[in-house]
Amino acid sequence: MNILEWAFGKRMTPAERLRKNQRMLDKAIRELDQVRVKLEKQEKTLVNQIKQSAQKGQMGAAKIQAKDLVRTRRYVEKFYGMRSQLQKISLRLQTHRTNEQMMQAMKGATVALGSMNRSMNLPALQRIAMEFERENDVMEQRQEMMDDAIDDAMDVGIEEEGDEVVEQVLEEIGVDLNQAFGETPTGLQADKVPEGRIAQAIGGGGGGAADPGDDDLQARLDSLRK
Repeated sequence: MNILEWAFGKRMTPAERLRKNQRMLDKAIRELDQVRVKLEKQEKTLVNQIKQSAQKGQMGAAKIQAKDLVRTRRYVEKFYGMRSQLQKISLRLQTHRTNEQMMQAMKGATVALGSMNRSMNLPALQRIAMEFERENDVMEQRQEMMDDAIDDAMDVGIEEEGDEVVEQVLEEIGVDLNQAFGETPTGLQADKVPEGRIAQAIGGGGGGAADPGDDDLQARLDSLRK
C-alpha cells in the first residue's frame, strides 16, 4: 500500500462502491427488522398488562399503559415505513448495478465486434471463397476420374471369375458344366451336305455317281407328280 492509498484510502471503482452500499442497506434492513420484532412483542405484552389493570380496577395504570401501546404501534408503523424506503433504495441500487454490468458487457461485446470488423478483410474473404470453390470443383472432377478408373480395373476378368465360380459350384453339387449348358455337336460341320449336290439331285442332271438317298428322294418326287 502506497502513501496515497494510506492517506486517502484505496480508490474504489463504481461497481465496488455499489456493492458496499448494497451491503450497508441490507445490514440496516436487518437491524430494523430486529427492532420491529421486539416492538411487536412489547405491544403484545402491553395489551396483556392493560387487560390485567382493567380487571383489577387500576384505571390510571391502564391509561398510561394504553399510551405506551399507542406509541409502540406508531413506532412499529414507522419501522415498516423506514424498511420500505430502504428496500426501495436497495432495489434501485440493484437495478443500477445490473445496468452497470450490462453496460460493461455490451461495451466488451462492442469492442470485440469492432476488432473483428477491423480484422475481417472482405475482399480477401471473397477471394478465399472463390479459390475454395474452384479447388473443390477440381477435386470432384479428379474423384470422378479415379472412381471410373477403379470401376474399369475392377471389371477386368470379372466374367472369367464368374464362370469359374459357377463351375466350382456345379462341381461341388456334382453337375458337369457341359451337361448343364448342353454340349455342342463336334461333327456338325463335317456332316453338312454340299449345296451343289443337293441342287443336282433335285434337278436330276449332272455327272458323277448319284447318292442312293438322292435317288430315292427323286423317285418319291416323280411318284407325286403322277
